[in-house]
Amino acid sequence: MKKAFSLIELMIVIVIIGVVYTLAVSKLQNVGESKVAPSLANLKEYLLGFMEEDVREVRLLCLDSCESCSVYSDGVKQKGEVKAFLDESIEVYRYDFNQGPVRQNEGVFFDEEGREENICFSFTMHKNLISDQIIVVYKEKTYDYTSYFEPTKVYAHLEELVDFKERLVQEVAR
Repeated sequence: MKKAFSLIELMIVIVIIGVVYTLAVSKLQNVGESKVAPSLANLKEYLLGFMEEDVREVRLLCLDSCESCSVYSDGVKQKGEVKAFLDESIEVYRYDFNQGPVRQNEGVFFDEEGREENICFSFTMHKNLISDQIIVVYKEKTYDYTSYFEPTKVYAHLEELVDFKERLVQEVAR
């Protein structure tokens, strides 16, 4: 006797496949959307939410008084503004092991129409997870982005970070 699937069994299998497909597609659509609000403590993780397979770099760019920020993927502005989480009191430094923290001037940005705008804050993350090596002082806290593969370290003040870096240099010099 030859056994075959009944019409009901085939319909149940098709419904199950449809449900699984719908769940998978909805999850993939949410991959590019970041569910976390950006902050200086989670900025690396926030930008990773915009990193897609064919994207080489993602950049957060805040213009003028840091009232508006946007995310750019390979130079193309992503839809929507980033909720403002900074103001013009932000200070950005690069760390030089001979001079200590050196204040950075952010420079200017030219928009699509060629208008010049002042950059309040900029942070770039590359596909290989290497980001700008900067130190940010904001609202009496210091955020250290100088470690490539570690989460952002938060210090109470800039002097605490400088002490840590100097101890690190002394350990390496031994």
